[in-house]
Order: sequence, then structure tokens, then C-alpha cells
Amino acid sequence: MANTTDSVAIFSEGTFEEQILELVEFVARSQPEDARASFIASFQDDLKTAEDQTPLAEDETRRRAVFVKLLAEIKQLGEGSDKEIEGFFNLVFSHLFTLWSVSSPEVKEYLNTLLQVISSGPTERTSTKFRIQSNLFNAIPQTSPLRLTVYTVILNLASTTEQLETLRLQRSTVEKWLTEWQISPEEKSAFLKSLLDAFTSADQASTAYEYHLSYVRSLPSNSPAAQAAAVELISAALRLPNLFDFDPLFKLDAVIAIKGHDLFSLLQVFLNGGIPDLKQWQASHPGVAEKYNLSNTELERKMRLLTLAALGFKNVGQNLPYSKIAEALEVDVSEVEKWVIDIIRAGLLWGKLSQTTQSLYVVRSSVRTFEKEQWEVLEKRILAWKSGLQGVMEVVNNAKRMAGHVPAQVASSA
Repeated sequence: MANTTDSVAIFSEGTFEEQILELVEFVARSQPEDARASFIASFQDDLKTAEDQTPLAEDETRRRAVFVKLLAEIKQLGEGSDKEIEGFFNLVFSHLFTLWSVSSPEVKEYLNTLLQVISSGPTERTSTKFRIQSNLFNAIPQTSPLRLTVYTVILNLASTTEQLETLRLQRSTVEKWLTEWQISPEEKSAFLKSLLDAFTSADQASTAYEYHLSYVRSLPSNSPAAQAAAVELISAALRLPNLFDFDPLFKLDAVIAIKGHDLFSLLQVFLNGGIPDLKQWQASHPGVAEKYNLSNTELERKMRLLTLAALGFKNVGQNLPYSKIAEALEVDVSEVEKWVIDIIRAGLLWGKLSQTTQSLYVVRSSVRTFEKEQWEVLEKRILAWKSGLQGVMEVVNNAKRMAGHVPAQVASSA
């Protein structure tokens, strides 16, 4: 949403005096009727140039003074159509950026005040507030830290009105912004945390998890904030029903820094262990799962799917007997098909079930981590594939040799 560039200006072009008077007249609509004339007249007097004065077009100090006086009177969105309100603020921002440098402290101060006025507008004007703030965001240079200020307000509005989807925000866009904006590491972390909180509040756990990863990466690994965030990240990963890739967590310094934590040992079980390891952890860490809002039933489900995926990876291109699967998952043979259907739905394994042979033919399967053992399995498959290919080539070459030595009488009869 904040990438739109179709800003709307409804006020006519003209001199500084003419445009300021149009803005003043718009603000006057919100004044008591008996005070409007005097309100407008006070600005008309300020815009007049006496014979001994420098023309207003050449006097930046006077133009600034008049504009600051106008800013002090902008206390609400104003009365008018959505298009008029949007055009009013577009013109206000245009004058603000013309009279001061975008990097000046005055601009930041005035913008903060205007953003507060816009945000406090009535809820029925929410779409208008979004467009005003979006226009402002796009009017600010890409490298300016003011973009962070404006987008934080946009994000808060979207979150409080439960309209995050209107932002159409992509992680790649956020990463691009964070490389462009001239802001401190602390400000980058705070922005990522605000995104994490917004998507968490919106019950978009998968998206929140991605920003959680970025947030943890942005923090100094040994800081208390990083370690607390790492603990929450691990618990979030374990809670997500469709997240099975835990390897990226072990590449985070902040996660490694809490290797003495109970959840770190549980994370290790999910990276390398099986059902017996999980049950042993549960027995030796009573109450820990509940403390971090983890369901033991869901943990066991995840572990069984990961165990089946690992078993499938070792048996790609082969038939896995139901009995072997049941033994690895510690379930009854009658439950095997249910677990196979679950893992196929989760996208961890592809294969075909055969009730006749009571087996699963594995086409391909995911793996939790790719280390020495997995490389060795892959090497064996490549060697087997190479050997098979050589056999095919020998058959083809033999066929070619035989075709080249066909007896003449046979060839002529053909």
C-alpha cells in the first residue's frame, strides 16, 4: 500500500499566497461560523507585502512563519470529501518539504505532529488516512529516516484496524528498506519487532515467525534482548504446526548463545533425534513444554513426521514396509497409512502406498539437515545412478555394433 505513487492534489496551482489561502479556507471550515472571517483575515494580513517589505516570494523567513502559523491550526482531518482531505494534506506536505530540508529537525517535529493529527481522525476515514500517509511515505526520499517514522504510523494504523493485508507487505521489500533508510541498528531492530508484534496480534503466526528470525539476527547475540528473543523464537518454531525446518535456527548466534537453555536441548532433539529422544526429554524436563505453551501431543506429531521423512530419505526409490515405519514412529501398523497421508500433505515426502504389499514406495523425501550422513546417502545414490546409466549405455552401444554388422542378404531382403 505504501508503494503507491498516485498522489492526489485537488488544490489549483498558483502562488504561495494563493495556495496558503486555500489551505486556510479549508481549515476554516472547522471553525465556528462567526469566527471564520476573522480567522481567514488574519492570514490575509500576514500574506500582504507592504511597500517597504521584501516580496513574499523572496522572503523565506516570512513564508516559514506563515506556514508554521497554519500548521498550529491543523488539529483534525478537516471537513470535506475524502478527496479534499487527501489533497489538503498533500499540499501541506509539499510546502513543508519546500520550506525546509527533509533532514532538518523542524520537518521531523512538524511531521510527528501532523501524523498524530491524521492518526486521531475518525475511524470512518481510515481509508483516507491510509492514502494520506502512503502519499507522504512516497514523497520522502528513499534514504531518509523519516520513512521509518511514517511507515511505523502506517503499520500501527493497519494493525489497530485489523487491516494488515491492505499493506501487501513483502519481506523482500522490508529488507530493501532497511538497507536504504539511514537509521541506526537499534531503529532497525525496533522496526522488525513492531512487524513481529503486528503479525502476531493478527494471528498470522507464519509471517510473524519470518520477521522473528530477522529480528533476532538484528540484535547483538549476547544481549539480554537477543537471548530472550531467541527463546521465544525457538518456542514459536516448535509451536508452528507446519514448520519442520529447524536448521536455520542453529545458524543464529543468539540461539547458540542460549545452548544451556531447556528449549535449546529440545531444539537439538528435533534436529537430530527421534521419538525415544523426545520422550526422554519430556520425562527429564517436566512442566517446561507447558511453560512455553507447547503441546506435547503436537510435539510428538512433529517428531513422527520428521522421523518418517528421515526414514524416507534413506529409502528413496525403495519400498518401505509398514512394519518398519510403525517401529520407527512407535505406532500401531494400522496407523501407518494415516501418518503417511499426513506427511505427504505436509510436503515432506512423496510416495505411493500399497495396501496389497503393505508398503510405501518412496519417490523423494525431505531431510532435517544436510550434513555428512546425508552427503554419504546422496553419494551412494549418484554412484548407483551412474552405474545404472553405464549399463544402459552398454546396451545401446551393443545394439549399435550389432546393427552395423547385419548380414548383406538379410539387409537386401529387408
